[in-house]
Amino acid sequence: MAKAPILTPQAEDFPRWYQDLINKAELADNGPVRGTMVIRPYGYGLWERMQQEMDARIKDAGASNAYFPLFIPQSYLTREAEHVEGFAPELAVVTHGGGKELEEPVVVRPTSETIINEYFSKWVQSYRDLPLLINQWANVVRWEMRPRVFLRTSEFLWQEGHTAHATYEDARDYAARIHREVYYDFMVNVLGIDVVLGRKTPKERFAGAINTLTLEGMMGDGKALQLGTSHELGQNFAKAFNTSYLSKDGQQELVWQTSWGVSTRMVGGLIMSHGDDNGLRVPPRLAPVQAVVLAIKGDEAVLAKVREIGDVLKAAGVRVQVDDRTDTPFGRRAVDWELKGVPVRIEIGPRDLENGAAMLARRIPGGKEPVRIDELAALLPKVLEEDQELLLRQSRERRESRTSDVSTVEQAAEAALAGGWARIPWATLGAEGEAKLAEQAVTVRCLVTEDGGVPDADDAPGAIAIVGRAY
Repeated sequence: MAKAPILTPQAEDFPRWYQDLINKAELADNGPVRGTMVIRPYGYGLWERMQQEMDARIKDAGASNAYFPLFIPQSYLTREAEHVEGFAPELAVVTHGGGKELEEPVVVRPTSETIINEYFSKWVQSYRDLPLLINQWANVVRWEMRPRVFLRTSEFLWQEGHTAHATYEDARDYAARIHREVYYDFMVNVLGIDVVLGRKTPKERFAGAINTLTLEGMMGDGKALQLGTSHELGQNFAKAFNTSYLSKDGQQELVWQTSWGVSTRMVGGLIMSHGDDNGLRVPPRLAPVQAVVLAIKGDEAVLAKVREIGDVLKAAGVRVQVDDRTDTPFGRRAVDWELKGVPVRIEIGPRDLENGAAMLARRIPGGKEPVRIDELAALLPKVLEEDQELLLRQSRERRESRTSDVSTVEQAAEAALAGGWARIPWATLGAEGEAKLAEQAVTVRCLVTEDGGVPDADDAPGAIAIVGRAY
């Protein structure tokens, strides 16, 4: 009788495979309240590495970290009509506290444009105070009707940036800088996901924004996942909160603003973009553990050697973990590390030690080969970079091979429903065609230029709509 697979095969049931992997790789559990999640240590380690890489890029772009309250007076949200209308179905509202009814209900933070503008209006007095560039790492609550761990949860972790500028052009350029230099750079060069940079259609853009820039990745099943957004808010919130400044000419002017964010949804994107039927495959530049050194047996000489190799690799700059838990069968430990997607396993037993060699198992391309122990420190950085490049290449090849150029709404829907993306001229599709696609749960993910750039307007001549089904 054939042994049952550890994970449901992707080709058999992709959503079940996704849930199996989250459980078996010990990434997260469902929380006690529907739609919430408990992120387990290994899953949180992935998020921590994402935070570290993103935080460095955000600070390089000039923003500073701050923190704003979780509770927002309900009246704040009503001051920007489009914003509150867009978020109303997802709001969690507190009406009682301290054993009595509150004088004014408070909203549990769904996003912070309103409360941050309340303080921007106090802090900004003159053009000398601009630009004001703030970021916060926080949790938010958006009551989710169809939850899925990491992808859509009622509470999730994220960063949200909020900025105020003296001119439209400065705000526009900063939103574009975050879009490309922070998000795109991280997602391509660290996550290894070949995301598409684009502009959201008016129907899909953020509530209260005049423009939303997006990054869309194709997952293993051909669906799209929005991995991050950067918004031009224009002066909508500045008008609502009177966020103004004294210009060089002595005139009182409203600021121009941006907001932008990425979340723990990226963990879901990592799983669905790179995972296979054996588990996760974590990009080496992201991996909390790039290499694990496993003792096959509890031989004292073997245990001493795996610990020594761990020290040598750590000194060489490799994020390494030693697995000397020889009271647990080796096969089980090897499978666990494979499920977790650690890029490299170095396996050593008594016979390997006699030969001065170790068995090198590479998770991303697969396969094993013997390697001399004294060559490991020099070899591993090269191997890890090769595997990083392979993941990005596979992501790009999947997107390109499963994207079709079409000329009708019907062809666009057919391509999306078949498990891919379609490219169609926006002038051909338009808002009417977008509405027809929505009837079949197909959406316009973004608008791009013919050469893959970002259009400078919703109706830019020659813009191409990227169409697909989405998470």
